[in-house]
Amino acid sequence: MIFLLKLAEDDIDLGTVCLGNAKLEIILQGILRKGLITSQYKITLMGRNLINFLNEDAPEEKLSKVKAHADDFERWWKAYPGTDTFAHNGVKFQGTRAFRANKTECQLKFNSILNEGDYTADDLIGAIEFDVLQKKENSFKTKTNRLTFLQNTLTYLNQRTFEPFIELIKEGHKIELSKPISKGTDI
Repeated sequence: MIFLLKLAEDDIDLGTVCLGNAKLEIILQGILRKGLITSQYKITLMGRNLINFLNEDAPEEKLSKVKAHADDFERWWKAYPGTDTFAHNGVKFQGTRAFRANKTECQLKFNSILNEGDYTADDLIGAIEFDVLQKKENSFKTKTNRLTFLQNTLTYLNQRTFEPFIELIKEGHKIELSKPISKGTDI
């Protein structure tokens, strides 16, 4: 198992290494199931922590399994809109569908993404907030509900739709907010 983790750490394709060897394929499935590597055979944060722990001469503390906090997932879940009905800048948009689905599967996928070590819970929350605000602004400008095109929660995580929004945030992009419609008087 450690041998395969070290190979994954060195970016060697484990699928090719284990191909045709039943014992190695079983071990590979085990480390994948335990979350030590991703489905693309990249080492996860947990796998990296295990290797670092084993490399220490005299570990001072016990290796603990890093788990995403349930409150991080709940914060993300609440940041995700429930439906595509909303009001923005004084304009109401009628929706037709719900977005939150498969909460248990979403939590597993959310934890899996965090375990990869590339993104934090705050990154994922920031990405959905950015995406939603962008869609609301576009809805306001075009007078049509663009939030309807948001994916449901599980699809959003599985297709990693959050990644480009995290990049935009890290590059410092901001959404310019439109001015609210004011009720004027005709003369």
